[in-house]
Parts: sequence; C-alpha cells; structure tokens
Amino acid sequence: MLAETALRAASADFAPPVVVTNHEHRFVVAEQIRDAGIAQVRILLEPVGRNSAPAIAAAACLVAETEPDAVLWIMAADSAISDLPALNAAIKAAAAAAKAGFLVAFGMQPTAPETGYGYIAQGAPMPGLGRVFKLDKFIEKPSPGVAAELLKSKHNLWNSGMFMFTAATLIAEMELYAPEVLHAARDAINQKAADLDFIRLNAAAFERAPDISIDYAIMEKTAKAVVVPASIGWSDVGSWSALAEIAPKDADGNSALGDVVIEKSRNSYARSDGIVTALLGVEDLIVVTTQDAILVAHKNQAQNVKNVVERLKAIKRPEADTHNRTYRPWGFYESLIHGDRFQVKRIVVWPGQKLSLQKHFHRAEHWVVVAGCAAVTCDAELRLVRENESIYLPLGCIHRMENPGKIPLTVIEVQSGPYLGEDDIVRFEDTYGRS
Repeated sequence: MLAETALRAASADFAPPVVVTNHEHRFVVAEQIRDAGIAQVRILLEPVGRNSAPAIAAAACLVAETEPDAVLWIMAADSAISDLPALNAAIKAAAAAAKAGFLVAFGMQPTAPETGYGYIAQGAPMPGLGRVFKLDKFIEKPSPGVAAELLKSKHNLWNSGMFMFTAATLIAEMELYAPEVLHAARDAINQKAADLDFIRLNAAAFERAPDISIDYAIMEKTAKAVVVPASIGWSDVGSWSALAEIAPKDADGNSALGDVVIEKSRNSYARSDGIVTALLGVEDLIVVTTQDAILVAHKNQAQNVKNVVERLKAIKRPEADTHNRTYRPWGFYESLIHGDRFQVKRIVVWPGQKLSLQKHFHRAEHWVVVAGCAAVTCDAELRLVRENESIYLPLGCIHRMENPGKIPLTVIEVQSGPYLGEDDIVRFEDTYGRS
C-alpha cells in the first residue's frame, strides 16, 4: 500500500515523494519504494512518533528549503483508492485552491453511516474555485445514531485524512496556530543528518514537538480551510476488516489470498504468506497466517488487534515488535528454523553490497551459497564461495560476506551456540556506519 500511495502521486505528475517514517521501518520502506521504481525519494526518519502535525511540518520545512511554494499533497499509506480519474479531477481542483493560499481537505462522499471516520461539514462554494467549498467544521467520530443523521445530508463528508497546501502556507498557519509544533520540526530539519539514503531528524529537537494531529493543530483553527468533495472509491484500510471489505470475494463473500483453502464458510477473509491455511464451516472470521504468527479474529473484533499486541509486549514476545523478515542496508535476512542452540536463516545480499566485518562471542556459523557468488573473509583468508559450496566460520573468527556479482546472493546460514541473539555482534568495519 505504501508503494501504491507513492505511485498514485507519480501518476498525478507530482515530484518524487517525501516519506516520513520511523527508524525501524526505514529499510523496508526503502525496499518497497525501490521495487516500485520510484527514484529520488527523500525518506525522513522520526526519532519518536509525534502524530501527523509534526511529521507534516517536518516534511514542509524540508521542501521549503528549496521550494517554499511547492504544492504538498499529504497522504497516509493505508488508504485504498479505486477511481483514479475521479481522484485526478479532485487533485486538479485542490491544487488550484492550494496555489490560491488555502489549506484543502479531501472529503469523501459517504456510502454508509460509518462510525469509524470523522466527518466534515461542507459549506458554501468558494468563488472562482470550481469544485472547492468552505470547510464549515470537523465532526468527531459519531455514534451510530448520529452517523445515520449525518448521512441524510449530502454536505456531510468523511474526513479522508488527505490534505493539500503549499509548504509556505502551512508554515505560515503553523506559526499562528501551532508554533511549538513548527519550531520543533524546523529545528529538527535544520539539525538533520544524512544516514545512507535517509535523512535523520534531530532527536532532541523533534522530541519537543507536541503529540497532535494536523486536524487539531491547524485545520480546525485556520480561517483558510476548504474542502474538495470527492467520490473516488476511497477506503481507509486501518484494520483487517477494512481490508476484507475491499478484497475480491467469491459467491459466499469469502476472500482468499495466498495458499488458502475455504470450504463451507461465509463472509470470511483468509490470507497466508506461508503455510496452507484452511477454513471449514466458519463465518465472519479474519484469518492471517505469516511465517511467525497466526491471527484468528471475528470481523467485529478486528479493530482490537492492538490489544493482542499489548499483551505480547507485556510478556516480552519479540513478535510484538519485529517481523520474521528483517531488512538491512545490504539486503535482508529471515529466520527459517529456531531451536535449542541452533538457528537457520536465509540471507539475501544485493549486488555490490556487503555485511560488516564482525565477530561473535557465542556462536559459530556455517554458510551455504544457494544462488550467486559470495566473497567471504574469514580472519586473514579471502575466499570466493560459489553456488552449492559452503564455508565454516568458527566461533570468534573475524568474518564478512560480500556480493561481488550481478545477481542477488542467497545464503543459508546455520548458527550454533549457547546464545544466538542479534546483539552478539562486534563490528570492526561497516560500510553503513553502524556501531
């Protein structure tokens, strides 16, 4: 969905995007953007989460360094849009309003009395701006009864969380209504640091920013708020049940993605990224199988997955914070088998990249090359290890793996020892500046 969001902007002739994400997601974000074929992306790394207003302010300040009058289209990466021609028409209207000095919200035409979205009350037409209207007020997420009443008027719209304005306009309005947010974001940009292909916001400065959304910080206060009503096949895919709503379905209302078998079941969503997953005689379920965890939930409980995550964190389960596949600047690795005193991993190294020169105090490693060619350093020896060949790295040796070839290098790594944690690494040299 991140790649789809970025491509959506590219298809509307916007410049390469600024992506704001956290430190832990940086490599998977870069990987997905690269796989989408989008170049010259700037990826801003937040040291801490501070909600949408500081994130957007930081991006605006970065753009304003060179293009203060640039039009910014703000999008979250978890929305689905099916009608791109209608979207492009809405963008054209919004861009005209943004260039005229307004802050534009995109209001979606409601199709149901939805209680999971906030609403926007559409006001009078803005002279000379076509499909643009005054934004009268924001309405909090309503109760079912209130949502049914709101649906009766075509002037009540879902708040999509998409916005458009120039960098200069946003910065000026933030100076008036959210100066603490602006000053923290501006200082974080002024003291930013380059890290490989990423831009790190200064942690001390950014941490001073209040935790506040762009709606509360600016849009509900500014006198320049307008709205563009749109019907673009939009869905805020913030939960598994929302994803199930937009997924293709069979005659019984079931959605199956991946290695899935469904028998005598109705209105269920099943997705597998690994082993075969079978549903038999069930209704209204969400079943998600990944390589390291399985979720089974009733559709009406899908919004509460966060409660499960909190339980996992409380008992210190790593699945709460880390995925089975871990991205690094050189490629990625994933655990295949984890047992008592041993672990098997798949390691993929991109052409021209290399791991750090390192050693371990508690484990030995055996590398088997299954695709490509590896240049392996083991103490004083440098050896080429080709497909179907292997090399043993005894405990304590100083070693490194590099891909000198033109195709991705794939290695099966067998670790053995009393402790196999990722923190058992002493780095002596690293291309990517890690300690």
